[in-house]
Amino acid sequence: MKPQLKSLLLRHETALLLVVAIEWFGFNAIGPRFGTLDNNFDILRHTVEIGLLALAMTPIILTGGIDLSVGSLLGLCAILFGKLWRDAGFSPAMAGACTLAIGGVAGGLNASLITVLRLPPLIVTLGTYSLFRGLAEAITRGADTFTNFPGSFLMLGQERWLGLPTQAWVFCAVAAAIWLLVHRTTFGRSFRAIGFAPEGARYAGLPVDRRIAMVYVVGGLIAALAAIIYTARLGQAKADAGTGYELFAITAVVLGGTSIFGGVGSVHGTLLGVAAIAVLNNGLVHARQPREAAGMLTGALLLLALSASVAPKVWASWRSRHRPSPSPARSS
Repeated sequence: MKPQLKSLLLRHETALLLVVAIEWFGFNAIGPRFGTLDNNFDILRHTVEIGLLALAMTPIILTGGIDLSVGSLLGLCAILFGKLWRDAGFSPAMAGACTLAIGGVAGGLNASLITVLRLPPLIVTLGTYSLFRGLAEAITRGADTFTNFPGSFLMLGQERWLGLPTQAWVFCAVAAAIWLLVHRTTFGRSFRAIGFAPEGARYAGLPVDRRIAMVYVVGGLIAALAAIIYTARLGQAKADAGTGYELFAITAVVLGGTSIFGGVGSVHGTLLGVAAIAVLNNGLVHARQPREAAGMLTGALLLLALSASVAPKVWASWRSRHRPSPSPARSS
């Protein structure tokens, strides 16, 4: 076997692609409607928001950071979009532009606390996780719901364009942009260097703080975009929008082979992680299994992926410890 082919077959993404294929064919054999075109479009339509958050999370985790606030920010941006449209009288396009700006500012808040005050990303985003959700609850008083959006806006989340769900085109555009940024630009490749060794990256002359700040601002922008699509898909905006989405996004990224410690990972791996979770959740519905089973199996997949990523190092360490020491040469 050629070395290049062997290397490709042993990649994490190849194994995950096999898992997705096994899931799809397995559920297609169990559920009579699972393999239909309409159901696969349904999977795509219901996956876009989590997929966008996972794409936003990939550069963040590559730099060694984390963002627990993206789900809460989605909820805050969703109700702010509804409020700007209904109460401020903005058009959906203007309300959407303002919502994107708000998402960028929220991402900038995370970035400032992390890069200027040197606070740990986990603690910062845990705080803004509660802050953003609390603001959404306060603005709506936990009861206000924004509905009756115009049909021209609802097309973004409920109709098809050129045969595909409309939001799928937005998702593909964002996925292509993030992939090109991470894999085809020196700017994006520096994310791995920062994740491996931030101090080493600073000594190499990289503007580490600016690059880290940028990924959090981009994360805020994409979370706001996901909020707009979420609102268009459901036709309503509530304060609890996006609850738990940050955990699904992190799971998809790590399941896709990105190290939670930073420095290693790929955008296409993240996309496969999103696909694995989406097919599993939809397939279990068609197999008439309880929703709790999806959470358990997703957790099992994540633990398996984490174990597989460290298994070679553990095996190499075990072999080095148990390798028989050479016998001393006898003196004549």
